[in-house]
Amino acid sequence: MDEYDCIIVGSGPAGLGAAFNLIEEKPDLNILILESGKTSSGGLRNDCKMNFTYPIGFPVENWKKDESDSYLKKVITKLNPEILEKNNLQVYQKRAEKLGVALINIRQTHLGTDGGLLLINKLIRELKDLEVSIALGETMVSINSDRKIIITDKREIAYKAILIAPGRKGFRFIQSVMDSLGVSYMDHIIDIGIRVETKVEHYPIVRDYYDPKFMFSEKVRTFCTNSGNAHVVQEKYKTVHDELYYSVNGHAYSTERENNGLTNFAMLKTVKFTAPLASGQQFAVNLGLQAMLMGGGKPLMQRVGDFRLGKRSKDSTFNGDLYDFKPTLGTCCPGDISLAMPSKILRNIWKSMKLLDTIVPGVLHPSTIMYYPEIKLYANKPEFLDNNFRVKESIFFAGDGAGTSRGITAAWASGIRASEGMLKEVTL
Repeated sequence: MDEYDCIIVGSGPAGLGAAFNLIEEKPDLNILILESGKTSSGGLRNDCKMNFTYPIGFPVENWKKDESDSYLKKVITKLNPEILEKNNLQVYQKRAEKLGVALINIRQTHLGTDGGLLLINKLIRELKDLEVSIALGETMVSINSDRKIIITDKREIAYKAILIAPGRKGFRFIQSVMDSLGVSYMDHIIDIGIRVETKVEHYPIVRDYYDPKFMFSEKVRTFCTNSGNAHVVQEKYKTVHDELYYSVNGHAYSTERENNGLTNFAMLKTVKFTAPLASGQQFAVNLGLQAMLMGGGKPLMQRVGDFRLGKRSKDSTFNGDLYDFKPTLGTCCPGDISLAMPSKILRNIWKSMKLLDTIVPGVLHPSTIMYYPEIKLYANKPEFLDNNFRVKESIFFAGDGAGTSRGITAAWASGIRASEGMLKEVTL
């Protein structure tokens, strides 16, 4: 049987942050990073947009400002980001304040999907040079906490301390691990929304502020703005019964790529359920399946012009008249999202979009496309035993899938914080 001092499950930013901190603090550690994908995955692969201002990305129930600021310094030291400039911010902020909307000034950087891949390759090379073992294409199947071993699809591996950080897509996997370990957790907060796509000229704020963070009432916010060579994409998910559904998302390439003149961003509403609902995840999955039913197995898309007229979009909607750009995710099914999204959620989002159109006139041009659904399943709330995200003896969680973060930089910070607890375990 193979043996390691520390095993890290997941090679996203949480796993990478933990690995670098472990090996830098104790260079003689025998460390394994386990990744089910054939290449290193995680948030760094998709657009690679990073925010460096609290509370963006930091769940307030797990982080205080002074804590996040301290860890962000370590993240910045390692990643050495080039912070993007902003212009005319006060103009937009004044407009927003008059409407009871907040525009948060965030320190951020953007590498693009292609730039993110270059960064991942660089980081992986550095870890290999530091003699960290990286096993790609190997999946953790189960864990035996009494024997301190994990079983993968290829072997058994012993550990002294383990970090499980599979990221947002590992939401269901981490729940299965918690169930097997008897770890208490809550699963009652989800984000439901749409992905908006339009011409940059209809949302010109992105020329001044790459990823503007608008916060509206009713817990609605803008999220993950992409511009330049920007594209809407779909992400595949499976239910516990192996039913397939998709969630839309967005990304953009670096400024070195040709500009397609489009921008996209999410409008998300955070929904917090109370008893007797057992699983927010299952609620979101049902919404995803319902959208697939309406879309013939595809996500839905609808032009704003059709939505305002109360009619569904059709193939003929996507023509060269007023609707003068093609959808970047053309495989979606034209339809009526109001038949698929719960009315209360849609009302809150549409109200926020009208406010946004007052702050940044043009975003609700008839050609603007609304894609549905965009679902974020990263709100597991495990019962942690200490400040290092320990859930059981020698077992730690971190990252978006574990609810300790909501984004790249916070995930990296949570990986560092978890690794500090791991160091205590391996030096006992």
